[in-house]
Amino acid sequence: MTAVDERMIEVFDEHPELFGHYKIELLRGNIVMMAGPDWVHNLIVLSVQDQIPGGRWHRVQTQDVAIPGESSEPQPDLVVVEKGAFKGPGRLVPAPAVTLAVEVVSKSSVEADYVTKRSMYAAGQIPAYLIIDPFEARCLLLTEPKGKGEEADYDVELKTKFGAPLALDVLGGFELNTSEFGTLPKVKRPRLP
Repeated sequence: MTAVDERMIEVFDEHPELFGHYKIELLRGNIVMMAGPDWVHNLIVLSVQDQIPGGRWHRVQTQDVAIPGESSEPQPDLVVVEKGAFKGPGRLVPAPAVTLAVEVVSKSSVEADYVTKRSMYAAGQIPAYLIIDPFEARCLLLTEPKGKGEEADYDVELKTKFGAPLALDVLGGFELNTSEFGTLPKVKRPRLP
């Protein structure tokens, strides 16, 4: 991270009111700022959050994650941490404490969600990464992370169409109901997995 990046992050931390409608992340040394998500996006995140049992799990939206060995502080749409794995304080949860990172794809986040964050979360050894894509009406669950840096990836991929249940074994056999996830009109975008 450069000195300019560090100063910008200090400004974000000290004056959140200036950036309240934007999502700001540090991804591999680059500060990325996006407009706030739309209604469909937020309802999907809320549905996932509400379905995951709270007894064993903290289900937290917009929580920054520290990826070891990376100049990255991504902010997944939802972070699932087993209670007791991280006690805080601080705005950064260490990636090894995260059990599941969830991203809901938006028009501006396609490449970040499918490519950049995939390798970042794998490099951070986050056991499961769930990409929910309302444009394609599907979920992509990635498990078994391996490798380091930009070459890191997940060994196992499971694609599920909206409407089919999705087994999240990493959460103790929990099954996610995707039948009420909203969709968005398809947009032209680069070919991704």
